[in-house]
Amino acid sequence: MEQLGYFGILLLMFLDNVFPPIPSEIIMPSAGFSASQGQLTLYGVILAGSSGSLIAAALLYWIGYQFSHDSIFKYVDRYGKYIFIQQKDIQKALVFFEKYGHRIVFFGRMIPAVRSLISIPAGMSRMPFWKFMFYSALGTIIWTTFLACIGYYFGQNKILMDKIISHLSLVIITLAVIFIICYLYRKFKNKSR
Repeated sequence: MEQLGYFGILLLMFLDNVFPPIPSEIIMPSAGFSASQGQLTLYGVILAGSSGSLIAAALLYWIGYQFSHDSIFKYVDRYGKYIFIQQKDIQKALVFFEKYGHRIVFFGRMIPAVRSLISIPAGMSRMPFWKFMFYSALGTIIWTTFLACIGYYFGQNKILMDKIISHLSLVIITLAVIFIICYLYRKFKNKSR
């Protein structure tokens, strides 16, 4: 994380919002841990992480605002598999947005996968951009601060942090293997039909 620096954190958090499988739950605690070691500052980490997340949110809002429902769904049908998004994910996000209104923008910034998708329905529904960014900024700053502080304060106990990261690495590898197996199984199952 110290080699990536603030711009790397910003870029990773941008990708976290655009490409859901990259989890902020790993990026920000790792950045917070680097801050605890004196390689970065905690405020810089929070600012970089929040900025990357908000830039992505604004981009996805713009996509939802500019393009029609049909063109977004066609794009997702055609290319969504490459970024692990399906049409049903967008439709679920639309239902969430219609059901919970503007509040889901705030709370959605703290929920994996939802934070990646909620910006598009906000744009599609023509939510005022300033209001969207206000709620997004509140949720994002709270979430990135929380995650960075976990890494920062656990970083004070290096032995505990090493154990957590090693266990987390095993979980990530296991989930990646399960994901690949499920993906291949579905692909071969569909071809055999």
